[in-house]
Amino acid sequence: MIQLIRLAYNLVFPLVLLLMLPGFLIRMVKRGKYRHKFWQRFGFYSPRVLEKIGVGGRTWIHAVSVGEVLVALKLIRALREEDPARAFVLSTTTSTGFQLAARAKSQWLEPVYNPLDFFFSARRAVRTIRPEMLILVEAEVWPNIVCEARAAGAKIALVNARLSRRSEKRFRAARWITAPVFNQIDLLCLQEPDDLARWTALGVDQRRLTVTGSIKFDDGAIRPPKDFLPVLRALGVPDGAPVLLGGSTFDGEEAVLAEVFAALRKSRPDLFLILVPRHFERAAGLASQLEKSGLLVARRTQAAPGRCPDVLIVDTTGELRDWYACATVVFVGKSLCAKGGQNPAEPVAAGAPVIFGPNMQNFASLAGQFLRHGGAIEACDRPGLEAAAARLLDDPQLRAKMAAAAARSLDVHRGATARTVAALSRIPPARRAAGCPPASS
Repeated sequence: MIQLIRLAYNLVFPLVLLLMLPGFLIRMVKRGKYRHKFWQRFGFYSPRVLEKIGVGGRTWIHAVSVGEVLVALKLIRALREEDPARAFVLSTTTSTGFQLAARAKSQWLEPVYNPLDFFFSARRAVRTIRPEMLILVEAEVWPNIVCEARAAGAKIALVNARLSRRSEKRFRAARWITAPVFNQIDLLCLQEPDDLARWTALGVDQRRLTVTGSIKFDDGAIRPPKDFLPVLRALGVPDGAPVLLGGSTFDGEEAVLAEVFAALRKSRPDLFLILVPRHFERAAGLASQLEKSGLLVARRTQAAPGRCPDVLIVDTTGELRDWYACATVVFVGKSLCAKGGQNPAEPVAAGAPVIFGPNMQNFASLAGQFLRHGGAIEACDRPGLEAAAARLLDDPQLRAKMAAAAARSLDVHRGATARTVAALSRIPPARRAAGCPPASS
């Protein structure tokens, strides 16, 4: 069955990629960095990388972008504590994810771009890396990579498994295709107890499922944040000034936040705005847009203006969690002018109260818990966002109450990293086989 599914997939996947090619090319031109190490996306590596990863026996972890890379790095640190001799290949899809992974590069960790899931690219990458274990983070189940790794005798796990309602609906409709692919995975580490029934309903063997909690929300595994207050002082922001922060924002949300900021500042003259766009490449255009509206803008990577700015744009990668610790109120991006939502647990772990829009599909379970327990506010439009921010800025007791309620919702995830490491250690030795046989029971 799985061989027929792969055949159909390998016929359809190039056509889908061809349809997506115009958008992919536009991003390459617009962001530039999609050209970085381009041939790695087809399983071709430089001699230096080949020398590093070609020794085999490494653990290959794939994490699509920044959020998943942060999960992967937490897991890698925990796995290294258990076995200091363990070495890793960390693959990522996006340029921002690669940039973050590259900061952790060492003798035992090599960052690469994940190959496109053509059968020849996947086979070349697997035969080059020769992983003893393949760990996929959150939702990155690529059929050819999974089957090639299994055929090569690697253990396979999906950690922090994320199943959005939209994906669940699609997988249910195509269960006869998706279930055999998921059942090639030895272990699926789920985030919530309720996820057990959802994955089982998709046809996944329940013996492969275990609830570990979310590594992303395991604040016990989070390092102390950097102190960015001196950066704000250097800009001229007074100590104790309230800070409204938009985290991982998408196009359109910054303009809404700027309007809200301007309205709130009329009665709160010391209010400061920090914007951390999801794609830092947008920073220049965003700065120009805000300056046209009359705001004085500073950028994290450039010299400060002569006087205290109204807005700081953080045009770097991997610093968002640290900036949350400076915020009085946080708006979680990709939830108002885009769909999916970003991680609301990181600002909660930093002790900040959160507001998000109605589109939190990627974190629906957690966002629902926050709302039910009074740990977050949902704002459906600009007036709602302004009203929510005003309430929180004016009521420190409400801010503390909300932050504490949200933090309690994360208790189930404490220790998730350690539980995931323990579950990975219990995967039985993999069988080396030709092709992609059904997973052993």
